[in-house]
Amino acid sequence: MPSTPFARQAAALLWQHRNAGTTLDTLPAALRPADIAAGHAIQAELPAVSGQPVAGWKIAATSAAGQAHINVGGPLPGRILASFVYAIGERVPLQGNRMRVVEPEFAFRLGADLAPRDRPRTQEEVFAAVASLHPAFEVPDSRFGDFTVVGAAQLVADDACCGNFVFGSAASDGWRDADLRGARVHATVHDASGVLRYAREGDGSAALGDPRVALTWLVNELASRGIGLTAGQYVSTGTCMVPLAVTPGDRVGADYGRFGKIDLQLAP
Repeated sequence: MPSTPFARQAAALLWQHRNAGTTLDTLPAALRPADIAAGHAIQAELPAVSGQPVAGWKIAATSAAGQAHINVGGPLPGRILASFVYAIGERVPLQGNRMRVVEPEFAFRLGADLAPRDRPRTQEEVFAAVASLHPAFEVPDSRFGDFTVVGAAQLVADDACCGNFVFGSAASDGWRDADLRGARVHATVHDASGVLRYAREGDGSAALGDPRVALTWLVNELASRGIGLTAGQYVSTGTCMVPLAVTPGDRVGADYGRFGKIDLQLAP
């Protein structure tokens, strides 16, 4: 995807707002992407303007709930930069975040490169490159004051609402042949004093019907744009339930059954 001054300037502006914790109503007319392709060109400049490597990829809006949350009609890919990843036990900041939700997700970590090619890869080919399965959380965010009205092209430019991530330990052996579509996830949100605020359940079918399907979609979508994935990168496949509304200081937990558990502490 060739670089353009327009794309680099738009990416730099979005990165500036991310660092400052500020928002804009829309990108300036001179920098606003006219279509999804232009949005991808802007997103592709984020590693350069941030000076950070790509630690992985996310898929926004893989479920009806996720699509309704940002008002789009289908999934959107985004880059997970290195500074977006927090270790288990680290407090994840919520200050300046406008979405104020946590999303439990199924994530895969690649063990082999998946270079772009003209012919789409099958699910079996993609899954052969996967090294491990992980429970994950995303705390998504947007640089737009009202992310529900700016449209898919600008949301893609803004990294598909990519926020901060926590990836749990790899699932134990046996996950390759398991039913991820029907895998239940039980999530809880406790307040800063430890009182349970609410619980919610979901399953893997929210991610385009199956996390494997979502992963395959991402690989082929990126390949169609000349982008490959590399060994060691994560792919988080989208929320498996209605996003969990949170406030600063909350503690969020998710139990993925045989695939493990994950906890996240939000900074007060």
